[in-house]
Amino acid sequence: MLVRRRLAVAGAVAVAVLALPGVAGAQEAGPSETQIVMDTMWVLVAAFLVFLMQAGFAMVESGLTRQKNAANIVMKNLMDFSMSSLFFWGIGFALMFGTGNALFGTTGWFLGGGEGAFESLAWATPPLTAKWLFQAVFAGTAATIVSGAMAERTKFHSYLLYSGLISGIIYPISGHWIWGGGWLAERGFLDFAGSTVVHSVGGWAALVGAIMIGPRLGKYGKDGRARPIFGHSMPLALLGVFILWFGWFGFNPGSTMAANLSIAHIAVTTNLAAAAGALAAMTTIWMRSGKPDVGMAGNGALAGLVGITAPCAFVEPWAAFLIGGVAGVVVVGSVLFFERVRVDDPVGAISVHGVCGVWGTLAVGLFGAPHLGAEGLLYGGGSSLLVTQAIGVIAVFAWVVVASTIVFGAIKLTVGLRVSPDEEIEGLDIGEHGMWGYPEAFLGPTGHSTPEAVEKARTGLRQRVGGMHAEALEHTS
Repeated sequence: MLVRRRLAVAGAVAVAVLALPGVAGAQEAGPSETQIVMDTMWVLVAAFLVFLMQAGFAMVESGLTRQKNAANIVMKNLMDFSMSSLFFWGIGFALMFGTGNALFGTTGWFLGGGEGAFESLAWATPPLTAKWLFQAVFAGTAATIVSGAMAERTKFHSYLLYSGLISGIIYPISGHWIWGGGWLAERGFLDFAGSTVVHSVGGWAALVGAIMIGPRLGKYGKDGRARPIFGHSMPLALLGVFILWFGWFGFNPGSTMAANLSIAHIAVTTNLAAAAGALAAMTTIWMRSGKPDVGMAGNGALAGLVGITAPCAFVEPWAAFLIGGVAGVVVVGSVLFFERVRVDDPVGAISVHGVCGVWGTLAVGLFGAPHLGAEGLLYGGGSSLLVTQAIGVIAVFAWVVVASTIVFGAIKLTVGLRVSPDEEIEGLDIGEHGMWGYPEAFLGPTGHSTPEAVEKARTGLRQRVGGMHAEALEHTS
């Protein structure tokens, strides 16, 4: 947080001097009103870009899953942001940024108490409302990561419950440790835009959820081998990747929370890492399978983006290229590993966000440049920062796994996590929402939705898909 404050103040002074020649003396007393307005506008624009990432997540997840679940996917991505916004407004923001102790904040519930209740954000010049909105879209990102790993078999009302609890409690508490002035911040832990704070938190919660809910019907045969379950639209999935890549230009540069000159450097490192990740993942899977897999290349770009999120302000462009490239290789190996150990993650969310979030966080301790605010091992800074980064990674992993196990366990024991086998075979669109995202595919070219037509379509779907899953259903029972 200290480094982010230095970047914001230094950049703000530079921009203000360029914008208002002759008022340099006034800067000694603090940023000008013009600078504050510019900072506020930049933070809001960045927040809007990060909000658009919700659409990107929805497109990636729906494209990589089956047609019969498309409406359920986009509905979840709509409602998890709605739930996270309300929970983060009521309790999450206070837990994360409120003045409190080394573990969590204790002031600022429902944004009460004004600026004074959030001392950890006093370094940023925009008003409290702008700060809240920018942090709220980050909370929504952490919550929506879980959706992809548990797709195609989760009860909708259960999804609403854990989305609120993740964004309202789990994410903010570990976030306070790092961005709210907590114990990891005091140790010097650096995570500029959230490789650990946002992405690993979402990834580890997704891991717990995927384990507790179990694999989709038909994913594994009796011999234990994974069977491919293809998504219904790769163009839609790759559109989501492009939207996410675009949104990341708000995610990383916007984390300055100031319209300063460092945003250009951060945008460049962000872009280089994404491009390197896509190329590395495509090459890796091409060498392994003989084909340049489209979905894996897309996940490589996202892996590079997640990997650079923590070090984006602290590393040179050449290091960003290496960080993204390594993330692209890592994500391929990680996806294949989790598939082998029977953790069914339809979109690779655990690997992209959890595993590559760890890599990005550790990369700060390796490649952090002293002139950019970090003293990494490769610049002669010793292993101190790298050790601190590792401690943070382990601590956040432990917290999220324990807390998520409690949350998912309680939901599983009460209202239940998973839909019935029959509903899973029919698809969650019709079972959970009473409609299909693509009605023509099930009701014919006219798409007429009479009760008789719907029942006929459901019967036909059971017949087509039921045989394919019969062995899995027998095995499950």
